[in-house]
Amino acid sequence: MMEFTKYMHLERFGTAEVEGIEIGVAHVFPKIDGTNGSIWLSDDGEVVAGSRNRDLSKGDDNAGFYAWVKEQSSIKQYLAKNPEHILYGEWLVPHSLKTYRDDAWRKFYVFDVMCAGEFIPYEDYQEGLERHGIEYLPLLAKVRNGNEVSFQKCLDKNVFLIKDGEGTGEGVVIKNYGYKNRFGRVVWAKVVTNSFKEKHHKAMGAPLVGQQIIEEKVIEKFVTAHLVQKVHAKIANECEGWSSRYIPRLLNTVWHDLITEESWQIVKEYKNPKIDFGTLLRLCNARVKQVMPELF
Repeated sequence: MMEFTKYMHLERFGTAEVEGIEIGVAHVFPKIDGTNGSIWLSDDGEVVAGSRNRDLSKGDDNAGFYAWVKEQSSIKQYLAKNPEHILYGEWLVPHSLKTYRDDAWRKFYVFDVMCAGEFIPYEDYQEGLERHGIEYLPLLAKVRNGNEVSFQKCLDKNVFLIKDGEGTGEGVVIKNYGYKNRFGRVVWAKVVTNSFKEKHHKAMGAPLVGQQIIEEKVIEKFVTAHLVQKVHAKIANECEGWSSRYIPRLLNTVWHDLITEESWQIVKEYKNPKIDFGTLLRLCNARVKQVMPELF
């Protein structure tokens, strides 16, 4: 019997969990907003199905998914020819996004195929699914050595299943079939549109709109409370007390220490980033005020 666990991690592009996934050739797919499902053959050759973490043959169903699967001769024929395959996909039932075409609902869209514990690349499974009339998520783009900007551009291409004139879908998923992260795990990355997060923030939690810029990451990492307090204490000791007239010195010293002591580590950690030093200075000053608001 198949053990149901979360079979992969889906992380936001730019986090440590998916660091380096853009190196090489990344496949970009539409992300649709339904409920996860999986289909495979049992040991006795029966077609069975699961949700993200439940075996639905135990008497459960997942919004009608299991009943639908049992009626699909195309899936039975596919698995008869490929008995070691597991189909993972999205069962499209109303969730957060309501702009899908009327004929798109209550269908299963394959987004991954696994065999012997390994994900099969899109080019290797697409033809077989097509031949058996099984719906799947189409490839939007292949991006070689991409970056955040190139993947953001793919968002505008995701009109898969969306009604005419109703904008784009929820986001995109980035897959690099030769990639494992620093923890040795197979992971995919996602980029979700800000408009989706804004429209559905009640269900998803209040959104943080926009991408974190490199200057913010640098300040969060290197301008610590310890650094600000250490500089403040040094100035107060040298001047035999603290006065508000030393605020410019405090700001300038923290800025000086950031640039002179951490520049090499910044270049190394963020892979030669392009930094707007005017923005970096403003954020640095704001960080000092955040750490020690009583001085201002």
